[in-house]
Amino acid sequence: MTLVRPYRGPAPTAAEPQPPGRPSGIALPPDRLPLVHAGRVRKRWRYVGVYGPELSLCVGVVRIGLARQAFWAIWDRAGGRLHERTSLVGGGVTSSPGRVRVRRGGVEIDLAFDEDPPGVDGIETVTPYGAGHAWTVKRASVPVTGRVRVDGRDVPIDGLAVIDDSGGYPPRHTTWRWSAGVGRDEAGRTVGWNLVAGIHDDADASERSAWIDGTAVHAAPVRFADDLSAVTGDDVDLRFTAEATRRRDERLLVVRSHYVQPFGTFTGTLPGGVRLAEGYGVMEHHDAHW
Repeated sequence: MTLVRPYRGPAPTAAEPQPPGRPSGIALPPDRLPLVHAGRVRKRWRYVGVYGPELSLCVGVVRIGLARQAFWAIWDRAGGRLHERTSLVGGGVTSSPGRVRVRRGGVEIDLAFDEDPPGVDGIETVTPYGAGHAWTVKRASVPVTGRVRVDGRDVPIDGLAVIDDSGGYPPRHTTWRWSAGVGRDEAGRTVGWNLVAGIHDDADASERSAWIDGTAVHAAPVRFADDLSAVTGDDVDLRFTAEATRRRDERLLVVRSHYVQPFGTFTGTLPGGVRLAEGYGVMEHHDAHW
């Protein structure tokens, strides 16, 4: 079966593995996705981003077909230094339900979180791309605890994360811009956001979301500044100050990718006129032939 129209709904949970209206008859997690579908190889990734005033970090595991890539980065704002590494094998990264860990050289990351955190909505989006489809679940302002060891010091983590689980069969050439972040608004509430243009960006059934004290609302279509200094729309107006940037160009046998992801701070408003008192996160531009 081919998906006819985009879908947006609550993420499946152990208590409700098939929410009302969720597409049926197509391969979706937790079922195993075929290696090849509609002439495209399977993609799957998990990205965990933790953003805060002392440091921001991300850990990711990507699978394209049978190939695996892992990456991590720490923006040590206090120390003024970006630490990062990308590896085509494990690279010292392990990911399991509710846990991600990195141990590489003198760097250690150990993060724990609830896969279905109470009071934090998970949003699932499924988008048709020709005879194929792509899938994602996004959560923001997820409580996370743990520790980071970097430059010989231990930093406890007790903050907020954005968690991105994605997969499926997007077009062979996919280009997107993305922003994710967390913080607090002027009323003292926790906030988070996930904004995108180029993938899962249907006007009415997209992954674009803002979380206010854990409750997700859908955001209208957005536009990204070419230099990633802003993301704006009918109900979003965020300005971004970049502080440290991850960049990577891949030219492998069947995969080519150009990737830019700066860490930094945000000011501005989210849907509902919610004004940030503080905001930390990332912007991203990714151009992939995969």
